Amino acid sequence: MKIGTLEMKIARVEGFQVRIRTSDGRDIRSDREGMPAWPYEKGARDRWSVARWKQDRFISLYPGFGVDVLDGDGQLVEFGQTLLETVRESYD
Repeated sequence: MKIGTLEMKIARVEGFQVRIRTSDGRDIRSDREGMPAWPYEKGARDRWSVARWKQDRFISLYPGFGVDVLDGDGQLVEFGQTLLETVRESYD
C-alpha cells in the first residue's frame, strides 16, 4: 500500500488526518509503496490520548516510522495527552 493511500485510510477510519514520517521525523513521499494495510475498521475510542493512539495503533504496526496527528486546520497536534475526541471535534 502507498503511504498516501494509507494516510487516507487512517483518516477515514479514525476521523483525523495524519502525516507519516521516518522515525527521525523526515518526510516520506506519498507514492512510496510497501506499507501494510490499516487493519482497523473502527476508530479508536474518543477517550484515548494522541500518544496512546500513536503507540497502540500506529507504532506497533509500523515500527521504524513516525506519525503526526493533524487537527482540523492541518496543524500538528503537539501534545500527546490531547484526547482524540478533541482532535476529531476540530474537524467540525
